[in-house]
Amino acid sequence: MSLNRSEKEAVVSEVTTLAAQAQTLVLAEYRGITVADMTRLRSDARSKGVSLSVLKNTLARRAVAGSAFEVVSDQMTGPLIYGFSTDAVAAAKVVADFAKTNDKLVIRAGAFAGKALDVNGVKQLANIPSKDVLLAQLCGLLMSPISRTAVVLSALAAKKGEGAAAPAAEAVAA
Repeated sequence: MSLNRSEKEAVVSEVTTLAAQAQTLVLAEYRGITVADMTRLRSDARSKGVSLSVLKNTLARRAVAGSAFEVVSDQMTGPLIYGFSTDAVAAAKVVADFAKTNDKLVIRAGAFAGKALDVNGVKQLANIPSKDVLLAQLCGLLMSPISRTAVVLSALAAKKGEGAAAPAAEAVAA
């Protein structure tokens, strides 16, 4: 299905807006994936805030020209699905997790912070915990010394309470 000029301009404009807001772009070849699997992938991506699109490569190259994702424009060949995400790891995680269970989805490249990523780079990015998990871990690290101090102080108070209760018990017995 070919697009007329105004439809192409609309696609380029939409993808340019996505690229301007995104931190990460992941490119994956989807040749041979069933419609049901593709629907499952898109649904999973949508729930995690990832925008997955099948685009004409020439339109995708025009859309990312001048952006941080221009570094992967040479990889934009063949049937590709483009995953944009505002979360630094979400797109890589969605695509890499799906690729683990479906060997027909082949990760080709990615871009993060203006740097091109190869397949291993995308997989490493996918292994980084999400922002929410990292914040929870940071809170746990910050709370750890405080909670340990509270436990020690509580144990000391309990020990002093036992020591004070023993002489009082002896005085009552006498």
